Amino acid sequence: MGYSNAGIYMWGSIILVPSPELDDYICPVAESLVIMAFKSREDHRKQMELEEARKAGLAPAEVDEDGKEINPHIPQYMSSAPWYLNAERPSLKHQRKWKSDPNYTKSWYDRGAKIYQADKYRKGACENCGAMTHTTKTCMERPRKLGAKWTSKNIAPDEKIETFELDYDGKRDRWNGYDAASYAHVIERYEARDEARKKFLKDQQLKKLEEKGGGENADEGVSDDEDNEDALKIDEAKVDESKQMDFAKVEKRVRTTGGGSTGTVRNLRIREDTAKYLLNLDVNSAHYDPKTRSMREDPLPDMDPNEKFYAGDNQNRVSGQALEFKQLNIHAWEAFEKGNDVHMQAAPSQAELLYKNFKVNKEKLKSQVKETIVEKYGNAAADEALPRELLLGQSEREVEYDRAGRIIKGQEMALPKSKYEEDVYINNHTTVWGSWWKDHQWGYKCCKQFVRNSYCTGAAGIEAAEAASDLMKANIARKEAAQEVVAPTEEKQLATWGTDIPDDLVLDQGKLAESLKKEDKRRKEEKDERKRKYNVKWNDEVTAEDMEAYRMKKVHLDDPMKDFLN
Repeated sequence: MGYSNAGIYMWGSIILVPSPELDDYICPVAESLVIMAFKSREDHRKQMELEEARKAGLAPAEVDEDGKEINPHIPQYMSSAPWYLNAERPSLKHQRKWKSDPNYTKSWYDRGAKIYQADKYRKGACENCGAMTHTTKTCMERPRKLGAKWTSKNIAPDEKIETFELDYDGKRDRWNGYDAASYAHVIERYEARDEARKKFLKDQQLKKLEEKGGGENADEGVSDDEDNEDALKIDEAKVDESKQMDFAKVEKRVRTTGGGSTGTVRNLRIREDTAKYLLNLDVNSAHYDPKTRSMREDPLPDMDPNEKFYAGDNQNRVSGQALEFKQLNIHAWEAFEKGNDVHMQAAPSQAELLYKNFKVNKEKLKSQVKETIVEKYGNAAADEALPRELLLGQSEREVEYDRAGRIIKGQEMALPKSKYEEDVYINNHTTVWGSWWKDHQWGYKCCKQFVRNSYCTGAAGIEAAEAASDLMKANIARKEAAQEVVAPTEEKQLATWGTDIPDDLVLDQGKLAESLKKEDKRRKEEKDERKRKYNVKWNDEVTAEDMEAYRMKKVHLDDPMKDFLN
């Protein structure tokens, strides 16, 4: 709903001024508001058609204030500037960071810079080298036998320590701090090679001129050399063209945003295929790097290999020519560390030729070592007759495989090996311990020994053991046959608990029975003192019967049956 006030018409937030005399009116909304006009339906339709043509590449893109093209696929809410910027032409300046922080910097560390060299040890410095910028624990110098704290000699200079607050670009600049002068030695080496090549060609021309003797022949020689150089350049150009064989055909398209042709880009998937990061939506699955579009691990490790078409980028890293290229790089690094002037990026042909020569020499050395060992010790494998399948390289057995290369049928599956060692023969044995059993004992079957970890004696040991057994049996039989009957000896009567009775001692059985009764009565009185009489008669005369009764009734501490007496 609009209203009119002194010739001003308002529709929402848009103010229409019909008169060109703007100084006579004051805008009540904002002083810097841009005066806008309505577009007709036809103009709006033309504007939409122009935008569609720009997006399709049929019309040139819109140009900003600096003369740069604006991508037509950028949404309008991003390309249109706010009203308070008073933008007269389309531009993307409002999307850029126009406020710069003065604290941010793009500088880098001054590597190896020193600030102060002390003459003597200072308190709080490193005890090893004497520098104030680090502690003894973080010192990178070789540990001295006596540190600078005690010797005050060879004080290391203080390092220059810097701290930077990098901006957004500085944190992500991988070439920040790179010194371009460090590549000068590579350029010098190439220039020296070109100079040597020119000198070599010139020397060859002079030699040919001397051989032909000058004159017309000399002119012909010069022309032949020029032809050779031209042929060499043509061959190099062919090599450069062959490097681009793997690129697809470049198709040109008229009136594009860049004004030129569009080509194919490698490392792009087919748009109908599922993206790598959508194969497994689990957050703990394989990591996807959007910058390099790489996913090294397998996103679906538990899936059937016959059904999945992508198993991670590491599958390409360890297969095909990638593994050979990796070994070539490692060989170039090791050769450079050992003093050889070889660089994989600067001179790849030289590095590859050096690696080929290295492999040839390595194989020769291995074959020489193998031949010397075979000549010295012989070759036991050559004595055994090989089966027919290995000799002819074929067999009539049918084996069926699946798509992943696993055996389905036609060959028995190998039994899984135990975690314990099996079929390990020690001390010249040909069988393991426990392969022989006799007389409730385990032993070795090869030598029939019962002693574990003993040295094998073979068939000779078995014969010696059998001979010793026969000899022992013969000796036993001979001893039993020659053994005389021993006369029975008189059994010696022993007293209780093994005490010897004198030969002239004769015990009266009646008195012994009375003595046993007295001993029982005495023991009862000892157990219960209430039965002891007041007047005790004491007799110190001990007869042999009393002593024997005492010994018979006495409880021996070591007797296992003492608890069952009395």
